[in-house]
Formats: sequence, C-alpha cells, structure tokens
Amino acid sequence: MFPQHIIARKRDGHVLSREEIAAFVRGATDGSWADYQLTALLMAIFLRGMTPEETADYTDAMMRSGVVADLSNVPGIKVDKHSTGGVGDKISIPLAPMVVACGVPVPMISGRGLGHSGGTLDKLESIPGFRTDLSLDVYRAQVARIGCALIGQTKDLAPSDKKLYALRDVTATVECIPLICGSILSKKLAEGIDALVLDVKVGRGAFMKTKEEARRLAEALVRVGQAGGKKVRALLTAMDQPLGRTVGNALEVAESIDCLRGHGPADTMEVTYALGAHMLVLAGVSKDEASARAQLERVVSNGAALTKFREIVAAQGGDVRSIDDPTRLPQATLQRPLPAPRGGVVVDVDAMGVALAALRLGAGRAKADDTIDPGVGVSALKKIGEKVTSGEPLCVIHASNEPALAEARAMLEKAIRVGDTAPAATPLIHEVLV
Repeated sequence: MFPQHIIARKRDGHVLSREEIAAFVRGATDGSWADYQLTALLMAIFLRGMTPEETADYTDAMMRSGVVADLSNVPGIKVDKHSTGGVGDKISIPLAPMVVACGVPVPMISGRGLGHSGGTLDKLESIPGFRTDLSLDVYRAQVARIGCALIGQTKDLAPSDKKLYALRDVTATVECIPLICGSILSKKLAEGIDALVLDVKVGRGAFMKTKEEARRLAEALVRVGQAGGKKVRALLTAMDQPLGRTVGNALEVAESIDCLRGHGPADTMEVTYALGAHMLVLAGVSKDEASARAQLERVVSNGAALTKFREIVAAQGGDVRSIDDPTRLPQATLQRPLPAPRGGVVVDVDAMGVALAALRLGAGRAKADDTIDPGVGVSALKKIGEKVTSGEPLCVIHASNEPALAEARAMLEKAIRVGDTAPAATPLIHEVLV
C-alpha cells in the first residue's frame, strides 16, 4: 500500500483494488499522502481512466471518509436532486418545497458557484439572514420536523472530496468522469438519501457541451449511484441559453418565488416539473410522471409549495417578509436596460456569454475566495424566438458601478443577437436515463 506502488500500477494501466483505492482516499483525508502523490495518482486516473467497479469503490471510499448521515428516523423515501451546473439554474429553490409539499422528504446539500456556474447556496444566502451552515444534528432534526433542509457541505461529510477537488482544480484533472462521479455522489450518498434525480446539463452554458459527453457522464452517475444501493435516474437538459429570465443571486431567488406562485418562466417551470415528477415517482408517491406532475401543479396552485418554502426560510433564519416583498432582497444601485439594436426576432442568447457578463458584474466567483455581490446580475432576459422592436429591452443589467456596467453591457451585446428568422426550437429535456 505504498503510495508510489499504487501510483505506478495506475500509471501502467492496471485496475486498482478496493483496498488500494481506500488507501488513496484515506491518504487524502488524514494527510498521510503528500499533495504531489495525490496529484500524481489523480493525473494517472485522468489519463488511464477507471473501470465501473473502480469508480464505485472510489465513490464509496470518498463517502465513507467522513460521517454518513442517518435519516432513518424520517419516514418515507428520502429523495434529492443534483444539477451539474448551468446559467440561471435556480431549479433547486422552487423544486425542493414543491416536492416536500407532496409528502416527500428532501434532504438537500448544495454547493457554491465557481466560474460561470451559479451556486444554490449563494442564491439562498441572498435572502437576508438565511443560514446554510447548519450542523448535521440540526440538519437531521429539520428534515424530520418539516421535511427539508437546504444546507452546504459540512466538514464531516466526504472530507476527502474537498482536498481532492482543490487539487484537481489546479492540476487540470477536473474533466474526468470517474473523478466527477466520486465528487458528486460521495456527498449526495453521505447525506442520508434513498433516491437521487440528476439534472445533467448539456450545451454552451454547461460543463458538458455535447449530448454524447453528457450521456457518458449521466450513465456513469446512474450506474455508480445504483451500485451504492440508491434509486437513481438522470435527465439530460438543455443549457444553450440561460434557464429562465434572470441570472444573479437575489434576482434568481425572486424568480424562484414567482415559480412557487405558478408564474415562473415557462422553461423554468417545465424543467422543475420534469425533475420533480421523477422525484415523486422514485419516492413511490406517484405511479407515473403524468400523475406526479399533476400533484406538483396542485401544490403550486393551492399555495402549499409556497407555504413550505416559508417554513424552510423561517427555520434557517431567513427574512420571510422578503418572500412577499422581494424589494427586501439585495438590489443593485444601477439598473439599466439593454435596448435591441433593431426590430426582429431573438435568434441567440448565448448562455456562456450571459454568464460571463454576470460574473463581471460580481454575481459569481472567478476564484473560490472571491466575494459575491448578491444584488447584481441580469433580469428580464428575452428568450430565443421572441419578437422585439427596435429599442425594446433585451434584458435589464443590474450593476453596482459604472465600469462593470459598461463592460457587462458590451458582453451582452455580443451574447444576445436579433435577426429576421427564429431558429428551430430545441427540446428542454433531451433524454431520461434510468
């Protein structure tokens, strides 16, 4: 079990044993492997790959590197959802209370934004007072009491992932499916769930740019999750243009509240209902997707989903008044429309271009220790295929200073294009893998 022996075996293309993989993960957790040894094996895995069995063993070892939450005191099948990250992807915020209002517990541990992709924790923390740093004991008690907790990863859950991801981030070994599987699933499986629905984004604003790449990742995630004894399915969803009409933390919270009132953008509602329907089916409270969607629509229309969101916000210290009065959420000092340069139809809204403009405004992080401005971003985004007149706003830019506003404006002028003919519509849900 010498590190150099394990590194050499993977370097030479051998299949690592369960014990060798456990030694590697243990070395990352307790510091017995030096960083240069950890990165050497990460690069060997990146270049040589892992078998499905190795990937499952790696995920299991990562999960067991810390505490595995015990939610056996919570009745019912516990279900979570995970997204691989996109632009304007606020789905978790309306989805969790909808599903809980249908009687399914949702223990949800989420992440922060890094790079162009936003993070659920940052969005929730734009609600004044909202705490995501709950202890595991509080997390367990809240799930038992109200059916849901929306928190960040604690130091006790899959601690090896924090170390290994930091090394992957600086050694060009992030884009490796076995390592991605271990990182995502170790945290999800450690949170005490019974089932998981995965939202694997595909397109210009996603980490996986093609359906083939996204499908390979989705297949691996489903396979490894099922090997861990969980019910898992994955949806491939579109991420060529931003989801919804807002990008930015407080702006996306306000849009999420609109969704819970039943007035959210059509694409956001569609993806939320699709993911939620699969969660209800896996939980056994609906026999099929059609009846599950009807349940979700019912708890939105009768206000039960919004009421559940109020409970969650109150339980985690947030200002519940901001749900009814979104002006209590952080707001940017400058709000300026971006006028259409001509009349016609919107032919493109480049998700990555919009994301980078929001990043320049301060809505995200270029580095892990960057500070986020919760009020900035983009709202009232036009969608591909919508008609516009000359001078009509293509979006509204929310900025905290003039230089950032000017730079973001120039970026958005390139990202949002107006032409004569609308492109053919593409589906929001490409594929479902079970």
